[in-house]
Amino acid sequence: MRPPEPRVEPERQGCDVATDRPTAVRPVSADRDLAERFRTGDAVALRGVYDRYGNAVFHVAVSTLGNSADAEDVSQAVFVAAWLGRETFDPERGSLLGWLLGIARRKVIDRLRVLAREQRAVESAHLMPEPPPPESTPDRVVDRLVIADELARLPVEQRRVLELAFYDDLTHPQIAAVTGLPLGTVKSHLRRGMAKLKRRWEVDGVTFGTRSAGSDRARG
Repeated sequence: MRPPEPRVEPERQGCDVATDRPTAVRPVSADRDLAERFRTGDAVALRGVYDRYGNAVFHVAVSTLGNSADAEDVSQAVFVAAWLGRETFDPERGSLLGWLLGIARRKVIDRLRVLAREQRAVESAHLMPEPPPPESTPDRVVDRLVIADELARLPVEQRRVLELAFYDDLTHPQIAAVTGLPLGTVKSHLRRGMAKLKRRWEVDGVTFGTRSAGSDRARG
């Protein structure tokens, strides 16, 4: 009786010897390599991580927010936060995708809170009595145009604070409540923004007939 021929194992091309099915050896290895290069600050790996996991992050954001524009902003914020905090990623505690999705969920919650605050501010504004119509003098029109032009040059957060002070007539604590910023940060934004506006008015010789934010009364 002939002895059975020895089993010939398949070549190691990502196959399971017992089932002869493809395994995840190579993909897992590739993921780990990509994650390690990302964690050590490889800029090329950053692009690879975005290409591989960007759709998953976007899906988490858009499925909750229901808005592509907000989801895109959140996705960008996720990868910026991940890149800046890449050294905190621990491959022993989970996969890079799981870590990114955790950041995405936190960013989505942050965005929902911002949207809720803005909605409350809009609703409160609608409940306020209509102010009397302003005097449409040329000086006042020019002043508002100059203010709007200069505000557009400011950083987004600083511009938002000044707009709430100028156009919504909110006090410092009210602005802090609407924006979620610390009261000290609100005051700092107002002070720096007003300094920039003042320099612009002096250069352009604007009469500035509109009321300046926080200059005519204590706003704390």
